[in-house]
Amino acid sequence: MALTAITNEEVAGKSSRELTDADVITVLTKEAKKRREAATAYDEANRADLADKERAELGVLEAYLPAQLSDEELAGIVAAAVTESGVSGPQGMGAVMKLVQPKVAGRADGGRIAAEVKRQLTS
Repeated sequence: MALTAITNEEVAGKSSRELTDADVITVLTKEAKKRREAATAYDEANRADLADKERAELGVLEAYLPAQLSDEELAGIVAAAVTESGVSGPQGMGAVMKLVQPKVAGRADGGRIAAEVKRQLTS
């Protein structure tokens, strides 16, 4: 399935292109997120067999993805971005996210990043 997703991304748009390593990581990250969400949905539907299948596929995908940042590493990167941007309060979330995203690309889920940014801006 991951190879299909990569091939689909290569031929998406008006002309085909060769994906860069960063593009492939982006595609694999999206596929991993789909597997996590599917496993959760199958767990909620009491379909452990299908959830286990999704988690097995997720394990294979994660072997090709960069290591995830720890909570402490993510908090440090966000704190530096908050300081760099000079914003405060929830209205500055977009500015901080723009600084953080390129630094953590593929190494932290967007939801985790947003939660940490929100936590630091509201505390």
